[in-house]
Amino acid sequence: MSWSLLAFCAANFVAAMSGGIFRPGAWYKSLNKPSWQPPDWLFAPVWFVLYGMIAAAGWMVWETAGWNGAMLAMMLYAVQLVLNALWSAIFFGMRRMDLALIEVAALWLSIAATIAAFWPIDTTAAYLMMPYLAWVSFAAFLNFTMVRLNPLNGQNRTPEQA
Repeated sequence: MSWSLLAFCAANFVAAMSGGIFRPGAWYKSLNKPSWQPPDWLFAPVWFVLYGMIAAAGWMVWETAGWNGAMLAMMLYAVQLVLNALWSAIFFGMRRMDLALIEVAALWLSIAATIAAFWPIDTTAAYLMMPYLAWVSFAAFLNFTMVRLNPLNGQNRTPEQA
C-alpha cells in the first residue's frame, strides 16, 4: 500500500472522528424526527463506506495528477473534508441545527465543486464522490426537516427556555 493512499485514509479518518466526538446523545433523542429518517444504526456503516470512497477518489486524483496538476481539486477536497467534520460539531456539539443547515449547504457545494474539479482528471474518482453528494443531499433535507419539526431546538434552546 502506498504512503499517499494511507495519507488519504488518515485524512478521512480524522474527518470522521468528529462524528465520534460529537455524538447524538439525549438532546438528539428528544427531538421530533420525520417518520422517514433511517434508523440510527445505519449512519455508521453508510459513512464508513462513503469515507472509503472519498479517500479512494482523492488518492486516485493525486496519483493521476499530483499537486501541480490537481491543486484546485486537492484544495476543494480538503475544504469538503473540513466542512464534513464541522457539521457534527455544529449539529450535535453546539446543538445548532439552524447553523448546521447553512453549513451542510456549504458542504454540498464543496462536494459538487470537488466532483467538477475531479472530472477532467479522473472520471472514476468523480463518480466515487457522487454517492457522497447524494447522501449529503439526503442529510441536508433531513437537517432542514428537523429544523422545521423542532423550531426552538434549532437555536440550541429547549421548550423550557422559550
